[in-house]
Amino acid sequence: MPIAEQAHPTERKGRTMFTDYKRRWQLSKVKPGDGTPLQPYRFWQLFARSVFGLRLPDGHFYEVDVRHTADSTTRRSPASLYRDGVQIARAGLPVTFPVPGGVIEVAKNQYGVKRIHHVRDDGTAQVLSPHPKSQEGRRARFAERFPRASSAVGIASVAVLVAVLVVSALNGAAALTTIDVVAEHVGRFTSPVPLTGWLKVAVPAAGFVAGLERATALRSHWLLRG
Repeated sequence: MPIAEQAHPTERKGRTMFTDYKRRWQLSKVKPGDGTPLQPYRFWQLFARSVFGLRLPDGHFYEVDVRHTADSTTRRSPASLYRDGVQIARAGLPVTFPVPGGVIEVAKNQYGVKRIHHVRDDGTAQVLSPHPKSQEGRRARFAERFPRASSAVGIASVAVLVAVLVVSALNGAAALTTIDVVAEHVGRFTSPVPLTGWLKVAVPAAGFVAGLERATALRSHWLLRG
């Protein structure tokens, strides 16, 4: 590896220490499960629930049930871990569930699940399989049946996210220069794409749909961090 691409030892140590601290904090959030069975996935839960599964070498099937509308005030936990259909752990998000041979890392943003990986003790990672009836499962099935169309949709979504970011930045700059103190130093700026009329609704809506598509495809884009 060229010297320019190598991380400084102090930098690598810092990242490792931060990662270890983050994992310990997330592991400490895990509470014992109550032994209840995993409820069947219903079609009306399409935007409120995600379920992912993975069979591990110990012979058991593990599933993570993510409730998008749940928080500390709700009866159900935002994330629950099931083994062979029985709840064995629960926690708020983000969380790291301990499992044989590694951990399962779970995180979400405002669009949906952004990370659902089984990280093995050797550092390798594998994405859990989505429930076939969930948003993620339907998106995965679409990608399998129509790979070219799926790629085109993904490219279009990223393009929309970039466009929304640019338009938002331009309008933010325009709003900032309406402040007299700022205008005195940099002058007035007028956005070439002002968010007026129907654009006030169309631009945020387009960004949300594009973000939702990337989330259901389990492709966490840097524009969706959060």
